[in-house]
Amino acid sequence: MLDRDEDMLVTGGRHPFYGRYKVGFMKSGKVVALEVTYYSNAGNSMDLSLSIMERALFHMENSYSIANIRGRGYVCKTHLPSNTAFRGFGGPQGMLIAESWMSDVALSLGLPAEQVRRLNMYIQGERTPYSQILDHITLDRCWDQCLEISSFTQRRAGIETYNRDHRWTKRGLSVVPTKFGISFTAAFLNQAGALAHIYTDGSVLLTHGGTEMGQGLNTKMVQVASRTLGIPSSKIHITETSTNTVPNTSPTAASASSDLNGAAVHNACEILLHRLEPYKTKNPKGCWEDWVNAAYFDRVNLSANGFYKTPDLGYDFETNTGRPFNYFSYGVACSEVEIDCLTGSHKNIHTSIVIDVGNSLNPALDIGQVEGGFMQGVGLYTLEELKYSPEGYLFTRGPGMYKIPAFGDIPTDLTVSLLRDAPNDKAIFSSKAIGEPPLFLAASVFFAIKDAIIAARKESGLSGPFRLDSPATPERIRNACEDRFTKLCPPAEPGTFTPWAVVV
Repeated sequence: MLDRDEDMLVTGGRHPFYGRYKVGFMKSGKVVALEVTYYSNAGNSMDLSLSIMERALFHMENSYSIANIRGRGYVCKTHLPSNTAFRGFGGPQGMLIAESWMSDVALSLGLPAEQVRRLNMYIQGERTPYSQILDHITLDRCWDQCLEISSFTQRRAGIETYNRDHRWTKRGLSVVPTKFGISFTAAFLNQAGALAHIYTDGSVLLTHGGTEMGQGLNTKMVQVASRTLGIPSSKIHITETSTNTVPNTSPTAASASSDLNGAAVHNACEILLHRLEPYKTKNPKGCWEDWVNAAYFDRVNLSANGFYKTPDLGYDFETNTGRPFNYFSYGVACSEVEIDCLTGSHKNIHTSIVIDVGNSLNPALDIGQVEGGFMQGVGLYTLEELKYSPEGYLFTRGPGMYKIPAFGDIPTDLTVSLLRDAPNDKAIFSSKAIGEPPLFLAASVFFAIKDAIIAARKESGLSGPFRLDSPATPERIRNACEDRFTKLCPPAEPGTFTPWAVVV
């Protein structure tokens, strides 16, 4: 076991991305053309960097319909530890850059950012840059509900009043949508197996190919089996995932574990139900144990393998054809923050989230996933920063120097709402994946900070686009709030000093 500082020194994390873009837009705010280039820091080996770049490119337009679009990605080899897979798998990086140019368009035109975002959002039946048609799109419903439950109009008016009355603290507000594709982009991984045994006392032992890591996967699998077999969940038990029972398991990743393993469990249970059907027909007034015992004494096999593969998947980069994703999860978040213009610190005041999870398998688990994913994103976009020496030695090792979200970073008022009446016919029991989609919604905090900085810059007579890198750390916030104090200490000219740290 490594100490925390050794672990951080040698273990790769999420890929840092650098984005360059050109955007063409109308005076109304409608974006008509985009050229974007991504550079990712892969570290010293390829690992999963290529697949991560592919997903970033698949999410380069986030939730916006753009008629003319071109995206390129470059995976950069560096002398740092090899970076690897992390929640979102390139999607959050690609989408943050998308929201950055969307923010720049609004600033260039002097229009409210929420107006420009709403104008450009996808509608039903439109086609993505990778030629997938969007059906059952719920972005507009999520957006409208989020504005309603967050009292957006009143909140905006209150912020404008607050900012007029305060010079050295400012408040900001932002609403951000997300569209996250669900499936492994490598088609062969979209498969899962399950094994179900029924014992003569009526108990059921279930094994599936997913790994329970605290996200509630086993709970959902028990619910799927309980619903399929029509028996209480107290009769169903799960054994630890093992390849001696379910071989060739796909990674528990890509948010697809409930979809894939749930469908495999459902398949195994349906096979068993079919075998029990004659005994249910013979004894309709009997109970579950009666039917199981009758089948056992009739020498019926009470064990079944289940299997599922996601249909109609596969994408060709050369011809830009196919379906890379089975479906999309949608969500919208509205956040309000307050920044201190002199120190750069910020407080998360309010966040309202509306997310489409289809017909949720377990609302309590799904809301927990949304809250956890959102807070992880708050760390990604506002706190967590790696700093290396020019020679590649990591300075930020351990919690003393590398800051992760704590209790005080949770928004004072946090509301999570699951969109109602939005069944998804492409996953088990009309549900939707929930693991990764909520993380990007924390970008609403980042852009609320940017909105507050815009108000601070207005006091100094500054307007128009400006650069704010993620994460929005106190020093970045402070330096972006240009005023008479920052002018007393201008940045040194490149080449006149030796850098002590390199930010990646």
